[in-house]
Amino acid sequence: MPGDTPSDSSKGDGGLVAKGVAGDNAAPLTITEISNLLKRTVEDRFGYVKLRGELSGVKRAASGHLYCCLKDEGAVIDGVMWRGPAQALAFVPEDGIEVVASGKLTTYPGRSKYQIVIERMEIAGEGALLALLEKTRRRLEAEGLFALERKRPLPFIPGVIGVVTSPTGAVIRDILHRLADRFPSRVLVWPVLVQGSGAPEQVAAALRGFAELAVGGAIPRPELLIVARGGGSIEDLWSFNEEIVVRAIAGSPIPVISAVGHETDTTLADHAADRRAPTPTAAAEIAVPVLRELAATLDEYRLRLGKCAHRPLALGRERLDARLLRMPRPETLVAQKAQKLDDAAERLRRGLADRAALARHALQDDRHRLSVPLLQANWRSATQRLDALDRMMRSLNPDSVLQRGYARVTDPTGRTLTTAAEAGKEPALTVRFRDGRLDVAPRIAGKKRAAERTPAAEQPKLL
Repeated sequence: MPGDTPSDSSKGDGGLVAKGVAGDNAAPLTITEISNLLKRTVEDRFGYVKLRGELSGVKRAASGHLYCCLKDEGAVIDGVMWRGPAQALAFVPEDGIEVVASGKLTTYPGRSKYQIVIERMEIAGEGALLALLEKTRRRLEAEGLFALERKRPLPFIPGVIGVVTSPTGAVIRDILHRLADRFPSRVLVWPVLVQGSGAPEQVAAALRGFAELAVGGAIPRPELLIVARGGGSIEDLWSFNEEIVVRAIAGSPIPVISAVGHETDTTLADHAADRRAPTPTAAAEIAVPVLRELAATLDEYRLRLGKCAHRPLALGRERLDARLLRMPRPETLVAQKAQKLDDAAERLRRGLADRAALARHALQDDRHRLSVPLLQANWRSATQRLDALDRMMRSLNPDSVLQRGYARVTDPTGRTLTTAAEAGKEPALTVRFRDGRLDVAPRIAGKKRAAERTPAAEQPKLL
């Protein structure tokens, strides 16, 4: 306005060019300078704090650093955890987990934000831990890792048993002693940490290592695996609730028995395993049968087999005895025939006696026909007829004339030849005389024809 002095205008709301104000010795700060001042102030004032809140926006960078937010009902603060502490976490951070984060507050000038650099992170109490456990369980169950149809039967007598546990502790000793008492077996122990940082990774690596062993190799591949550790709090057993261990158990091609904690302890490894054992000792009992009981069972089966083999024979004998009881005795079968034979013999005896009696009576009735003169007369008559037949037989005998100087000519068969023609046809002739026989050769054909031309009166007689 007219009349204003330059000094008066400098006291107004502002000018076109920044000018110093009387009595103001502070130079303007740069953004970096004020950011650094704020950073130092915050870090000096809040050098170490513990914050409780719910994780949100959890993500891991390729560098291994962990970025997240901690929130409650009214505020949010950013958080970062560098790679070293992040790798040492005893659990896998997830959204929704309530944690207690320890570290220092600082600012991030690049975004004009303050944040907490987390050096240690723990789950905020057992209730929060159980909530995380349930959340993880539901998620893995939804994937089917705990389904009953995935459970595989355990081998009855495994030749080699692999044990994933700590090599220094009562657990491995209990397992080995129990196996030795029940059924001595070959055991391969893969030593791992069972608690604390790195334990989940070692357990998962052991399960994968056993599965990668070649069948029939220098180190035999187990037929059964036991994952075991002693009892403890939920925090002590937390390694067996980690997703990496659960997936390794569920993906193992070898059947797995989970024996983590005591009977009342339950981990996600128990849900993923093919069989849960309440204690490591119980795992050994599940893994193998009792040798003595098995031998007794085999003996019983052997006896039952023998009984089964002899049972048909015994049944056959029983059936035969039953049938023999129903069959009549041999003497019973013969008794009727013997009685009939006795009856027939008696009838025969009586018949013969009756026949003899009848013949005796008939003979007595005809005794007048059997007188001595009559018998003599019949004998003389029969004798005369026999003498006549004898004389006739001697007269008809062809050799009877030989006594009177005749001879009889026969062929080789003994047939008598009566004509010269028959004699000429035979190859040989036999001439029978009174005192013997003479064999003669056949005549030649020329002489035979000459004999035929000689008159009958001149031919010699053949006697």
